[in-house]
Amino acid sequence: MADNRRPDSMERITNETLAKAFIDEQLKALKEQIGEKKVLLALSGGVDSSVVAALLIKAIGKNLVCVHVNHGLLRKGEPEQVIEVFRNQMDANLIYVDATDRFLDKLAGVADPEQKRKIIGAEFINVFAEEAAKLEGIEFLAQGTIYPDILESDGVKAHHNVGGLPEELHFELVEPVKFLYKDEVRVVGKTLGLPDNMVYRQPFPGPGLGVRCVGAITRDRLEAVRESDAILREEFAKNGLEGKVWQYFTVVPPFTSTGIKDGKRLDDWMVIIRAVNSVDATSATIEEIPYALLNHIVKRIITEVSNVNRVAYDLSPKPTATIEFE
Repeated sequence: MADNRRPDSMERITNETLAKAFIDEQLKALKEQIGEKKVLLALSGGVDSSVVAALLIKAIGKNLVCVHVNHGLLRKGEPEQVIEVFRNQMDANLIYVDATDRFLDKLAGVADPEQKRKIIGAEFINVFAEEAAKLEGIEFLAQGTIYPDILESDGVKAHHNVGGLPEELHFELVEPVKFLYKDEVRVVGKTLGLPDNMVYRQPFPGPGLGVRCVGAITRDRLEAVRESDAILREEFAKNGLEGKVWQYFTVVPPFTSTGIKDGKRLDDWMVIIRAVNSVDATSATIEEIPYALLNHIVKRIITEVSNVNRVAYDLSPKPTATIEFE
């Protein structure tokens, strides 16, 4: 059984010099473990799987097969960024699967948050396993497991949804960053040349926008979440809040309210803005967005996002509220 304890002698990776030493060490170890064989990786576009992908591309090149599954619940521009960075810039062997309709059809009418999570996780495993079954010569499965995963969840990278792959695939695990904390993974990613908006990507739930389209997911509300979230992220980046605020996003609840547009009454969705600061997600405080900026964001959302007539700002700390709505 593998030893999942971080070595006491392991120095914290706090700068580029230490990151380069770690990268050199891992490249040697990966080549020794894998040899000329092939590795499969579920590449989400998050920092952990992206750093693992970048390491393996350096170590084994085209013998790494990355599978990026678009379940339709990613933020605006994320699938395109994965393709641009890994296929176009790093020449990765990347398989892109657009399974949007498949996931949304499975989720139709499902309002319970836990049931939504189970469907998304199970369907991800099904899609990933189907892609794996099409490939020949795969003997290893790479995962973006990091040290907190080992400490908190028995070493399974559950939010990547690959911990439950069918046993008949018989993959040996490759986990090159399993002894690193998140801040160390970011230093390594930066040293490997990954873009800042990937390296410093804010926390994002495994079910993606599925938990921010509260209740039963509808395509119009999902699109309202995606578009309003993109506006919020763009404005935070332009106004110096990107990197200063720990997590920020929008939510669209499953009810409409009366509004007026072009002199006519209509029922449209509400967008709720959430922006919090936290160290470890066990508690969170609210970011005080300057009113002029908040007002500008509201005007953009109600003008640019279809079927939205109202925007609210959630001022609830954790506790009593959770960071996410579901």
